[in-house]
Amino acid sequence: MTIEQMAMPQLGESVTEGTISKWLVQVGDKVNKYDPLAEVMTDKVNAEVPSSYEGIIKELVAVEGDTLSVGEVICKIEVEGASRGISDAEPKDEEVNEQPKEAAPAEPPKDTSNKKRYSPAVLRIAQENDIDLEQVAGTGAGGRITRKDLQTLLESGKASKTGDAASIAAKPSAEEKETKPSEELKQASANVPALAGDIEIPVSGIRKAIAANMVRSKHEVPHAWTMMEVDVTNLVEYRNSVKNVFKQKEGFNLTFFAFFVKAAAQALKEYPQINSMWAGDKIVQKKEINLSIAVATDDALFVPVIKNADEMTIKGIAREITELAGKVRAGKLTSDDMQGGTFTVNNTGSFGSVQSMGIINYPQAAILQVESIVKRPVVINGMIAVRDMVNLCMSLDHRILDGLICGRFLGRVKEILENTSKENTSIY
Repeated sequence: MTIEQMAMPQLGESVTEGTISKWLVQVGDKVNKYDPLAEVMTDKVNAEVPSSYEGIIKELVAVEGDTLSVGEVICKIEVEGASRGISDAEPKDEEVNEQPKEAAPAEPPKDTSNKKRYSPAVLRIAQENDIDLEQVAGTGAGGRITRKDLQTLLESGKASKTGDAASIAAKPSAEEKETKPSEELKQASANVPALAGDIEIPVSGIRKAIAANMVRSKHEVPHAWTMMEVDVTNLVEYRNSVKNVFKQKEGFNLTFFAFFVKAAAQALKEYPQINSMWAGDKIVQKKEINLSIAVATDDALFVPVIKNADEMTIKGIAREITELAGKVRAGKLTSDDMQGGTFTVNNTGSFGSVQSMGIINYPQAAILQVESIVKRPVVINGMIAVRDMVNLCMSLDHRILDGLICGRFLGRVKEILENTSKENTSIY
């Protein structure tokens, strides 16, 4: 018999951790290869983790509610023989021993790029045990501190306390203090008293995942914001004149949002700098234009992706919006539906907003908020006229983009929308 380890899988290209929301097995259960072991939530998707082995569940390393980095062990399975599974991350001892001994080469410099990226689980354990994370050597990717590192440290009895002299010497700089919330602030927010008549609502796993991603975005990304006013009178007249016939012919609605998504996709093709991501020592300009759209339920927000939106017609985009929204509300959204987004278009106008500052969908470079279309008096050629107007609000990552390129991008979106009409625009 061999004990194999199941690790937290990567459930998306930018996903670095997941939360165990529910175990589907217990210690002693027999599982087949590909049987679901647990339900895992990330900031992008809910998914089941399949078993990589056939065997008996020996240990559940993580408990429900734990947040683990990709690659951390979640459970152990006893299997017959010594066959490797897809989740093995390290060679076995006997494999290492079989290698011929050679002079040890000089060790390359250790990667510590993720040293100060702490998961919610790590922060919780550190706070509860007064551990100075500056003094902890992380074994995760890029030197990241894992939950297992802290457990090992606590078991050894060598944990450095935040008040120790060593920790005082390693206090963060003023810049670091500004870029991550203070421990005092976190502690204060966790001790809000519940008075008589107050209702305490447990935070769901998916709400925790959303919160973690939003906090990460706000603390890692220097947000800037810009807005542009657009006259969509001709677009409104065009859409209203064809919406009933379109619904009868196609079986789904032709929404205003489809026109805005199409305009954004076209402008992204012309200004590819906007379709970028921050990657530490480089900026990755994405070739594919995959637009994330926000779809809300009563207690959560999902961001499915319209793939290759620049290649679609307005009709095709309208169908994708309808199908993805239907999947969200039916609980049938898949991991693939949530992956690959390069830019987000958010329909904030659907609930009456006229101006908003969106938080960027990390690691994308920007997010576009489409506000409500409202009738307003506008001066045209010295005359006052009532026109259908909409605000386009854009939040941008100032590490990647500046106001000039974003102004040109929004100006192009404005131009496309203001020239949308029956004469100039084909839905098909």
